[in-house]
Formats: sequence, structure tokens, C-alpha cells
Amino acid sequence: MSDSMKTHTSYWLETYGCQMNTAESNALEIALQAAGMQPASSAEDADCAILNTCSVRKTAENRIWGRIGFFQHLKQSQPMTLVVTGCMAERLGDEFLKDAPAVDHVMGTNDKQRIAALLSGGSDERDAAYSFTQSYHKNGDVKSYVPIMNGCNNFCAYCIVPYVRGREVSRDPQSVYDEIHRLEDAGVREITLLGQNVNSYDYTWNGKHMRFPDLLSDIANQVSSIRWIRFESPHPKDFSPELIAVIAQEQAVAKHLHVPAQSGSTRVLQRMNRKYTRESYLQLIENLRKAVGGITFTTDVMVGFPGETEDDFHQTLSLMQDVRFLEAFMYYFNPREGTKAVSMPDQLSSDIRMARLQELINLQRSISHEEKVARCNGTVEVLVEQISKRNEQEYLSRTEHDEMVVFQPVSPVRVGDFVNVELAGMVGSTFTATQR
Repeated sequence: MSDSMKTHTSYWLETYGCQMNTAESNALEIALQAAGMQPASSAEDADCAILNTCSVRKTAENRIWGRIGFFQHLKQSQPMTLVVTGCMAERLGDEFLKDAPAVDHVMGTNDKQRIAALLSGGSDERDAAYSFTQSYHKNGDVKSYVPIMNGCNNFCAYCIVPYVRGREVSRDPQSVYDEIHRLEDAGVREITLLGQNVNSYDYTWNGKHMRFPDLLSDIANQVSSIRWIRFESPHPKDFSPELIAVIAQEQAVAKHLHVPAQSGSTRVLQRMNRKYTRESYLQLIENLRKAVGGITFTTDVMVGFPGETEDDFHQTLSLMQDVRFLEAFMYYFNPREGTKAVSMPDQLSSDIRMARLQELINLQRSISHEEKVARCNGTVEVLVEQISKRNEQEYLSRTEHDEMVVFQPVSPVRVGDFVNVELAGMVGSTFTATQR
């Protein structure tokens, strides 16, 4: 029997990269289980392994090559099927089969829905156009991702996403509403709307041109037991006044936003093709703070982009000091084959990039600590997410501002409850609290 016609009974799924990959892996697991397959307790116990890959940074791809080496060794003693899917598969395509003989099937970003049919003994020769019809909720979770659009039209100079995800495709609003209602029935209490450029959502529906503020407002007015609505990742250029008004007016929209800055230098932002300036970014933050009381922010920041000078770098440091993000995902420029930035002049040495990254990390750690210490007072509401694995008497929870809080209940508490706690201290970056 050919591998494509073999029926598999157990699978091992590894997910790398962004929240969209996590959501799509959740959907894939549902499809695999519906086809009669069960998750294995370990890679060694599975008769097929699936790697859902990321291609945003070279370091992510290096991890995948390492895992492929692991499975190549494993397959010498254990018959199994190895499937590589996701953005790295989209970027490299059949090169995988040439460079990694251990890989049996390569399925790109938009082909994931074919995997269950392939592994359950069916055919993979069917239409693989990107589909939002599947569910993305992992059973039992009180938080869930809801993809509302896929792809990106921005073509930032450093980013591979438009090439591996394709152009923007927005989801039918009714399917979004229907999925959210199903999530409420399943006990979900928090959702995150997902898209590579989520606030560029654009769909014509029943003769109405719907943009992201319209969709977000509709969702906020339809939910009841879902208390917090988040969205990632937005683009600063697409924060319209209408969107700011919805964030301010709708109680269900969490007052905590991830707003990628990438650089504090207008000159570097222009080279990146980010389509905003330092000044417009800072004005956006100011507008949000004026409109939305108590709002907090996290961000993404890159250092060492080609041509970045010491002055450019120090402008990034000053932007971090001006905004005072609660947290930041910080990284140095890593050339990606197929992007414009890979061939730009004035590439910086790895020593300069790493030194600047360390200085940025040190600054942000200091800011994060100071901001959290200042917030460590009073009573806050938290969503209980799980029982602590370290101590069964403690519960792990998060605030509306996405801060981790650990507490010991003094009255009965269940996962999925909203509980008022009094912040008492900090251990690392986690708040300790007592239940009120």
C-alpha cells in the first residue's frame, strides 16, 4: 500500500510560530480526530508526525531542520510518516523532498486541511484554497483564537509572510459570528481575533462594506459569557478613529493592545516599508490613551536593520522609554531569503546586532519591572485559566491586561471563572494575589 493510501491511527503534532499556526493546528487536530486518529503520548509512539512550521526567522527554520534530523533518526527504527506543513513548507516546497529524504509529504500554508484525508487513507488531490470553515477551538480551553483574515498586502522589506501566506483574504462575518456563538456554548470566556494584519479586515456582505471596527463592534454586542475580546496582530497604519472609538466604547474589548512598533526611527521605518513614522506611531499611542482609560500596550521591536545607525537605534530606545510597554518581543534583523531586505546595502555585523539587542532587552526589562511594580496594588479581576502544575492549591489566571496572576482560592473556584483578587506581590514577572 502506498503511503498516501495508508490508514494512520495515531499522530504527533508540533507547532511553531505565530498564533495563527496554533489556531490552524487546533483545527487540524479536530480533523485528524474526526478521521479516527488519536494523539500519541510521544513522538516515538506515533505512526505519523506533523510539523506545522514557521518561516518568519531563520532561527525558526533551524529548529525545524533539527527536528527533521530527529525524525530521520527515529524512522530508522520505527516506520512512520513525516509531514511538513506551514510557512516553511510553503517557502521551500519540493526542495524539502530533495534536501530531507525523511520527509514524506510537504503541504504549504493553505494545504493543511488536506492532511487528515491523506493520513486517514484518502486522497490529497482536492482543492486546497484557504478555508475558514473549520473550528479552531481546542476542547476544554476557556480561551480561543478566532481567525478572521489570512495573508498580508503590506510587503514589509524584512517579512516573508506575504510570500508564504499570500494576499489578504477576509472571512465571511456570519461564519465568525457562528463560531463565536459555538465557543460561548463550549464555555469559552475570552477570544482573540487573529490575522496577519487583523485590523485591515475588509468584507462586502449583504451589500454592506464591513471594515474591522464594524466587525469588532458587532461581536462585542453579540457576546454574553465571553467577557474579553482581543485582537492580534494589528498594523499601526490601520488604527482608524472608528476603531479607537470601538475600543473605548465597548466594554468587552480588552483595554490592552499589542501594537508592533518595529523601530523608533522614521528613517528605518521607511526603509522597512512600514508606512508610518515615529511621530505618527507616538500620536496613535497618545490618541489611544486619551480615549481609553487605563489602556496598556505590548509591542514588537527589531534592531540591526540594514543601514540602522547609532542614532536610529537610540531613537528606538527613546521610543521604548516614552511609551513604556508592559512587555515587548525583541529581536535582531535576520535576513530572510526572498525578501527585499536581504539584498539591501549596509548590512550590520552580527556583533553589532546582538549588542544592540542586549541593550534593548536590558532597558525593556527595567521598564517592565517598574511598570508592574507600580501596578501591584488594589483589586483586579482575573480569568482563571488552570490549576498550577507546581502546586495544586494554586490557580493560574490573567488580568484584562494579560498579566499572569497566581492565587490560592479561599472559596470554591473553577477554571473559566472570573474572580476578584488583591495583588500582593511579585515572583519574577508573575503577580501573587489573594482572593477577595
